[in-house]
Amino acid sequence: MKPDISTAMRQLIEQIREALPFDASEAQVCQGPCEGCSMKLLDYLDMELQDWEQRLAQGEKPGLADYSKLAKTGQRVHRVLEKNGLLPCSG
Repeated sequence: MKPDISTAMRQLIEQIREALPFDASEAQVCQGPCEGCSMKLLDYLDMELQDWEQRLAQGEKPGLADYSKLAKTGQRVHRVLEKNGLLPCSG
């Protein structure tokens, strides 16, 4: 049985938080090559995640489009961090 959309959104937020180095220092993030500012992307995505965590806590139900948008944003940030050498390439 598939989870409801709110549960799925919480799971997505958890997966993104586990996959990306939100707790890395600026010195760690801002070394080496840079295609797109990794620090700014992490800050932006962190704000998006916090916003959704707050909205979910208030009982808001996301739509499939909201889920897809957050998933795509997470994937794009992940790809930039891979290009910048902050994450191992996934293939």
